[in-house]
Amino acid sequence: MPEAKSDSRLLLASASPRRAELLMQIGVPFSTAATQVEETRRVDEDPQSYVLRLAEDKARAGLALAGGSERLWSLGADTIVVAGEQVLEKPREFADFARMMQLLSGGEHKVLTAICLTGARETFREVAETRVRFRPLDRRLIEAYWETGEPVDKAGGYGIQGMGALLVASIEGSYSNVVGLPLETLAPLLERAGIPYWQFDKRSELG
Repeated sequence: MPEAKSDSRLLLASASPRRAELLMQIGVPFSTAATQVEETRRVDEDPQSYVLRLAEDKARAGLALAGGSERLWSLGADTIVVAGEQVLEKPREFADFARMMQLLSGGEHKVLTAICLTGARETFREVAETRVRFRPLDRRLIEAYWETGEPVDKAGGYGIQGMGALLVASIEGSYSNVVGLPLETLAPLLERAGIPYWQFDKRSELG
């Protein structure tokens, strides 16, 4: 990668273990901070504007928690599933989950992840989109997947990196985007901020 500013540091403004694992996968040293941001879609807010707003809110909340150091960059991310005109977030209960699965069954939907990298003077924002096609799902399969416990905290009710992989027929676009952090989109932003990657001799700092 291009030479990075050695004094730039990254804060992941998320408690998501999946996003942390993806940063570790590409050798980015970072710390973490769990932020509290209200995730409510505004009236007439389109999906892309919604997911971008949440990612930026999380990034700015992380920067505020860390004290806004000149050398610090805060990374916020948010992922939603869009089926037709409907935004599918985390299922509230089984009935909500079953509705989502019936909507996704045998068809194609979009996964949008917004990332926001904000520092003391600059902010970079991007949205990545991946198209995912599901297998046809019957009631037995829907109930069995719910019983695994995996869907509860997943946007759209499934995790492609886990047992939910068996629901997926195909994807078009970034796999890591569906997991929750599009690495192909993130890399140029890290370079612009001077944040190093491929630093496998320096263990990622989780705290």
